[in-house]
Amino acid sequence: MTLVALPAWAQLPTSESKSSTSDLAKKSNPVQTGAISLGVAPDARGGSMGDVGVATEPDENSQYWNPAKYAFAYSRGGISVNYTPWLRKIVADINLAYVSGYWKFGYYDNQAISASLRYFSLGEVEVWNSQGQMEHVIDPFEMALDLGYSRQLSENFSMGVVMRYIHSSMTYADNDNEPANTWAADIAAYYTAYPQIGYSECQWAWGLNLSNVGGKISYDGNATSQFLPCNLRLGTSFTFPLDDYNLLSINYDANKLLVPTFPQTWQFESEDDPALVEARQKYYDMSGIKGLFKSFNDAPGGQKEELHEINWGIGLEYTYDRNFFLRAGYHHEHELKGDRKYFTFGGGIVLNVFHIDAGYVLSTAQTSALDQTLRFSLGFDLEGLRDMLGTSGRRRR
Repeated sequence: MTLVALPAWAQLPTSESKSSTSDLAKKSNPVQTGAISLGVAPDARGGSMGDVGVATEPDENSQYWNPAKYAFAYSRGGISVNYTPWLRKIVADINLAYVSGYWKFGYYDNQAISASLRYFSLGEVEVWNSQGQMEHVIDPFEMALDLGYSRQLSENFSMGVVMRYIHSSMTYADNDNEPANTWAADIAAYYTAYPQIGYSECQWAWGLNLSNVGGKISYDGNATSQFLPCNLRLGTSFTFPLDDYNLLSINYDANKLLVPTFPQTWQFESEDDPALVEARQKYYDMSGIKGLFKSFNDAPGGQKEELHEINWGIGLEYTYDRNFFLRAGYHHEHELKGDRKYFTFGGGIVLNVFHIDAGYVLSTAQTSALDQTLRFSLGFDLEGLRDMLGTSGRRRR
């Protein structure tokens, strides 16, 4: 991989260049953030249903989608290991590894603690100077370590919180830049009910996850700073039995990045316009919490552009005998806000105390870097594993 690495926020597509005069280029305005890897879905199940998961049935990877779901998990504990070769149509050494797990406790098993570790590697990056000479090779990466707690507050409702430490080592050509560290938090809610439709007991759920709320991240000693990908995720899920062995669930998520719009050159007279310099300085000085509230009404195109910032996904999951799964979905992002549109497919199988899942992305544009992305997940039922080992231990005695 031969590149001069850039800070994470600068790797997003922008329309800042004055050289483009088309209306589309002027209006194209993706939301810019630092630590962009935090927004990459880490697991094969959610990734194969259109990047959906805030209200789906709880599993080991709920830490990313909605940690409040852990309080309603069927098993007392679980852990999952996930791996995604990312952007393989461009380079061969970008990877996302993710480990997540939980354990329930309390008299009624109505509480849970959870944790996860995310590691996103950009592989080896060669840094070249202006004379075309390679100076050195760097290994940029981002990581996040989470610790969460969730609790049932009623028979149908739970809430959860997560604290997250974020480290972003995106050092690039300018030697003045340095690794960045910050903290963030998630606040989540989950509601589930079992309505009776005809002779069938169905499951309906909704979820909310406000993630990455906290400070900003800086790669240059706070001379400039970028917002974290603070995100509001809302969704619902409906599961109904086809018969005694077959289930089908329909799931929908909507997301909005709660990040203010970065001032673009085309909004002002020129790159040297004092008003532009002042607007960008205010952007860098703005706190993460203030930016969260400002993000609802600061888009240059007004509320119409704010609505364009909402991306959504819809996913289906078919289950046979709770042991075999088939999944499909679609994810949509407006063309002026990133234009990520893709179909997803996947499946899974349960084998005793562990399960294997795989997911596949098929972009609507063959030129998309996300096309043909694969995800793999391996999950373990810790309660079942403990019981199995405990039984074998008694036999040895």
